[in-house]
Amino acid sequence: MLDMAIPGEEARDDDDAPPTPARAPRTPAASKPDFDAFYLANFDRFIVQLHAYTSDMGTAQDVVQEAFARALQRWSRVSTYDNPEAWVRRVAWNLATSNWRRIARFNTFMRKQTVERHVSEPSPDRVMLVKALATLPESQRRAVVLHYLGDLSVNDIAAQERVAPGTVKSWLHRGRAALAAAISEYRESTPGTEVHDG
Repeated sequence: MLDMAIPGEEARDDDDAPPTPARAPRTPAASKPDFDAFYLANFDRFIVQLHAYTSDMGTAQDVVQEAFARALQRWSRVSTYDNPEAWVRRVAWNLATSNWRRIARFNTFMRKQTVERHVSEPSPDRVMLVKALATLPESQRRAVVLHYLGDLSVNDIAAQERVAPGTVKSWLHRGRAALAAAISEYRESTPGTEVHDG
């Protein structure tokens, strides 16, 4: 009857026999530490490389972080490559190059838009006008700027400000009077200042 112990031993052997199910969870559990070590080992070096490439530390940090973020999303696959470091570096450089091209296109566009829009130093009249406008109440200042600099009609300003046209006319009337007084005061306090009408 002692032989009855043998099936029990065989059952225990069967339980211990298949090692694969017990080891399977180790792969995902180990992936995060593996990535952390990879990140710490390469992040600073990539920053140095991309900073030298882009001449901009902010851009370098952005593209390197994005490259590592993409690597983390695909780490189960990227970690099997012969050189995961090369994959992340290539992604970072591609991102930097794409960013560079976008900036170049934008700069080209802006140069075309500003060829004849060179901003010179403000004239004394402009300085005086800006200072005088700053003394007006906000509603009057908005109305004067929109009407005389923005070329908006009274009705347009009324629609934008959600007030009656008569209110806008009142703002403009009082704003012009206050503006004239402020300009006169500025002229008196600034010897040699001349006002050119129009």
